[in-house]
Amino acid sequence: MNTTATAPLETASAWQRLAGVAVHLFTAIGALLAFAMVHFAYAGQVQLVLWLFLAAMVIDGTDGFMARRLRVAQVLPRFDGALLDNVVDFLTYAFAPMVLLWSAGYLPGGAAGWAVVAVVLLASCYQFCRTDAKTPDHYFRGFPSYWNVVAFYVVVLDLGTAVTAAILVALSVAAFIPICYLYPSRTQVLWRVTMVATAIWLGLYALIVATYPDPSGWAVLASVVYLGYYAGVSVVLTVLRRR
Repeated sequence: MNTTATAPLETASAWQRLAGVAVHLFTAIGALLAFAMVHFAYAGQVQLVLWLFLAAMVIDGTDGFMARRLRVAQVLPRFDGALLDNVVDFLTYAFAPMVLLWSAGYLPGGAAGWAVVAVVLLASCYQFCRTDAKTPDHYFRGFPSYWNVVAFYVVVLDLGTAVTAAILVALSVAAFIPICYLYPSRTQVLWRVTMVATAIWLGLYALIVATYPDPSGWAVLASVVYLGYYAGVSVVLTVLRRR
């Protein structure tokens, strides 16, 4: 959700305020999903956790649109929806995915595993708290802590602990590199193409999870193509924006 502070709407009706509260509650459901993710991760129900990741992404991808549409920041000016969104996103996009990888045995054991988790969570703390994490023209600055997506591919591809650790550390470093990544629902450049590609990826995600632990190879490959599009376009646009 992105509820940029604006002048309060003094004439907001009770229904408008109720709608605003409903949007905030919709966002806050993510905190409950995060609790469920942790619970079911330790219960060994990996497939269910991946479904919960998808539910959290759907909420995160739609609550901002509703908030802007209903002018929630103006209707409820004393409640910081952007802060709520960051709290929920940290839990569902960073903390819970690390719990899944840890509990499912995808991270190194002992101190090495703790170190990897520390690197990821501390990098995510930085990313979620930096005031310039999102550019005025709606890009994410630095790797946007999509650890749920990373965890999804680690599980689906059944990556080893060393490879997983290397990927996590590399992407943690990427949080500090000023590449501007697409904000799928808001970046205006190639917005329509990106939204269609993102919708297809979400559909592939659901198909892969539904057929886990033996997903179709073509579905996995097609979903990885989207990652290539996302990363490639982000790098190209970063270069073009600096010229």
